[in-house]
Amino acid sequence: MRLKEPRIAPLAEGEGDERQKEILSMRGRGGPTLNIFRTMVKSPDAAEAFLTWGRYILSKKSSLPAREREILILRTGYLCKSGYEFTQHTRIGLESGLTNKEIGRIKGGAEAGWSEADAALIRFADDLHNDFFVSNAVWAEALKHFSERQCMDAVYTCGQYTQVSMLLNSFGVQLDEGQTLDPELADYK
Repeated sequence: MRLKEPRIAPLAEGEGDERQKEILSMRGRGGPTLNIFRTMVKSPDAAEAFLTWGRYILSKKSSLPAREREILILRTGYLCKSGYEFTQHTRIGLESGLTNKEIGRIKGGAEAGWSEADAALIRFADDLHNDFFVSNAVWAEALKHFSERQCMDAVYTCGQYTQVSMLLNSFGVQLDEGQTLDPELADYK
C-alpha cells in the first residue's frame, strides 16, 4: 500500500446525506459498503459518474468475458502498485474463473506460462501502462484471439482501472475488513 492511513477518510457505514446514500445504493451489492465507495461518495457527482462507467466495464454489456477482463484488471492494478485494487480483484478474479496460481502468475507478466490469448492480454495491459498506447505488434496479436470490439473494451478496462488505481493510491483507501494485502504490494512509496 502506498499510504498506511487514508488521506480521505471514508464515510462511516450508514453515514452520509440522502444523495450520498442514494449513490451508494447504486453499487448494486448487498453487505457492507466497500471503502472505495465510502471514500468516493465524498465527491457525489464524481462518484455517480464513476459508478455508471464502472458498471459498464464489469457488466455483460462489455464484450470481454469476465475471466479475461479480470486478467487485464489484475495486471493493471499490479503495474500501478495498487494493493487495494489487486486485493479486491483477486477475489473477483477467482469468482470469474481464474485460479490462485494464475493470479500469482499475473505478476510475472506474459512470459509466466500463459496461453497465447492470455499472454496477449497481459502484453496489452503492459503496453497501455508503459506507453499509453498498444503497439501494432501487440494489437495484431490480440486480434488473433479477440474481436475488434473486445480490443476496444480491453483499452476501456485498462484505462478505467488505471484511473481507479490512481485514486485508490492517492486517496489512501485502505483494505476492507478481513482482507490480506499481497506482500509484493505492501511497501511502495
